[in-house]
Amino acid sequence: MNELDTLSTPDRVRIQIILGSTREGRFGDRVANWFYALAVEREDLIAELIDLRDWPLPFFNEPKSPITGHYAPEARTWAAKIAEGDGYVFITPEYNFGYPAVLKNALDHIYHEWNNKPAAFVSYGGGAGGSRAVQQLRQVVVELQMAPIRAGIVIPLARRLIDESGAITDESYDGRAHALLDQLLWWARVLKAARAEHPK
Repeated sequence: MNELDTLSTPDRVRIQIILGSTREGRFGDRVANWFYALAVEREDLIAELIDLRDWPLPFFNEPKSPITGHYAPEARTWAAKIAEGDGYVFITPEYNFGYPAVLKNALDHIYHEWNNKPAAFVSYGGGAGGSRAVQQLRQVVVELQMAPIRAGIVIPLARRLIDESGAITDESYDGRAHALLDQLLWWARVLKAARAEHPK
């Protein structure tokens, strides 16, 4: 978490970067740490990295939908954490043309805390760079009443681009990351103001 958390202003929004893979030997650490390092240097946002390994939610099996406001006890702390965010960046690999089940589970456990906030995606993997996983995620976040932004980052053959130290060998990706954050912040500010003016 950024040490500037206490300096929140109307122009500074909180962006949560959610690492959506928990598998052993995952590559997502490198991607998430690279992106977070860029985000945390900016003075126009508060960046927080959320690793789903730290949030071991049970498999969603509740009798009532979260849209009703009924949450499992284990999900209430998760809901409170996500409620702090004004916008989200999902870091995801691609498994069989889809995204990890643990990420879907984290999305499904809560509902209202996602509503009316922007979402962006950074994907990584083989030749397609996780792009097909993002296609599916876009549909899911729309159903959660989120606003998926157009800007995104696809990292094909990621192991060739990000070394063991977390440095990216193609510096053009740094520019793409900042462009993504610029667009995400625009939406985050607009929607934050709208939520304040028209609370549900």
